[in-house]
Amino acid sequence: MDTKEILQVVDVVSNEKGVSKEVIFEAIEAALAAATRKVSGEHMDVRVAIDRHSGSYETFRRWTVVADDAEEFDPEQQLTLSGAQRDHPGAVLGDVIEEPLPAVPFGRIASQMAKQVIVQKVRDAEREKIVETFTPRIGHMLVGQVKRLDRGNLIVDLGGNVDALLTREDMIARENIRIGDRVCALLADARIEQRGPQLFLTRRAPKLMMELFRREVPEVADGIVEVVGCARDPGVRAKIAVRSYDPRIDPIGACVGMHGTRVQSVSNELAGERVDIVLFDVNPAQFVLNALSPAKVVSITMDEESHTMDVAVAEDQLSIAIGRGGQNVRLASELTGWELNLMTEEQASEKQEAEIGTLRQMFVDKLDLDQSVADILVQEGFTSVEEVAFVPAAELLAIEEFDEDLVQELRSRAQNVLLTQEISREEQFGDVEPAPDLLQVEGMSRRLAYRLAAHGVITREDLADQSVPDLLDIDGFDEALAGQLIMAARAAWFTDGAQA
Repeated sequence: MDTKEILQVVDVVSNEKGVSKEVIFEAIEAALAAATRKVSGEHMDVRVAIDRHSGSYETFRRWTVVADDAEEFDPEQQLTLSGAQRDHPGAVLGDVIEEPLPAVPFGRIASQMAKQVIVQKVRDAEREKIVETFTPRIGHMLVGQVKRLDRGNLIVDLGGNVDALLTREDMIARENIRIGDRVCALLADARIEQRGPQLFLTRRAPKLMMELFRREVPEVADGIVEVVGCARDPGVRAKIAVRSYDPRIDPIGACVGMHGTRVQSVSNELAGERVDIVLFDVNPAQFVLNALSPAKVVSITMDEESHTMDVAVAEDQLSIAIGRGGQNVRLASELTGWELNLMTEEQASEKQEAEIGTLRQMFVDKLDLDQSVADILVQEGFTSVEEVAFVPAAELLAIEEFDEDLVQELRSRAQNVLLTQEISREEQFGDVEPAPDLLQVEGMSRRLAYRLAAHGVITREDLADQSVPDLLDIDGFDEALAGQLIMAARAAWFTDGAQA
């Protein structure tokens, strides 16, 4: 292989394959090194350097310097440190020593090997370029033509000599796609594989339906109407949530289209999948009402802490709300992001009564109240002793049946219960108690003082030596409270200094 031929190969392959010349040069260097090893020795470490302008090249044999007592030593590729220093006095461990190697004539076998290496390098470069090009498009819809079947999977031609794989698991169940059919799918992944396509498609992702509506509905493409979310049972049923940023445009009507043409186009593209279009609402309860359509909801009880909703429907509406195999409520739950518990009005009433009874008994037991007073607290929405202890007194006084003395007594009992619980919890840290001067710090409560003592902050001086971050790990402290108490503890420093 002469210098002119090398330059010609680089130009031709680079232009035909769309691969950078540097990649081709590196491929030829690797090929020449492989051919050299074939002729001179399979285990040699060989490096070939091609001049990018003239096409001339040099061949070097390489050795790596290792310790004299190295457990594994390969004389074909390694030199001991003492041996290397005889010819190269400055050599140290890890150095690579190179010596020129005369070029050897390449026979037919060596030339064929060089060609194979070049072809493989070019193929790898092409695959890397495909992955690099399509990685930013992950999550976007692609359209291609089915090229062939491969053990039930589809090889899809995306154009430009680029293939993608649509596996049986990522296809819609029971859909009939044949060779030559045009197919829309979402790009799920792009990664380098040794063989076969490195682009992976899916037709089951909810975002595919959102992309199809973007294609079919001009208002969605223009950003006037937004498809907020989608939940799918691929090939069977789906729900999408939409909203409009223009009060003059009905988002549901825009997505349905004249005589249902737009939504029908999306459905036909996804093997006849039925689509329910739901109006999005910032109010979670109203959003759930819309999502459960066509079922009519009687009442909703939200629990934000567990992110669940108890949804009560009439007896004759329960099967509609649940749907076949629980499909309707499952899709509504996925779409809204809330866990939905469907029940009849009677079941909802029984559950509510049970919860009220539990709360009533909790107030009776913990605060030693009459049942009538506990009933009033429950009816007013109180659900814990903490709420009674720390809610502003004005809110309790606003209750018609409560006077000032009763409010004071309720708050006092609730705070005592909490303090007793706190002290009980602190007992696990031993018999450590806060010093009297810590209890006297302005703004300090017994509960906070015991928590500080359990963490080694026992006296006022201990607290004054703390920083705000030191206290943030203690339950009950935030940045503002920690700073307030530390400054209150340090106030004594200034008072003492003034007296001195």
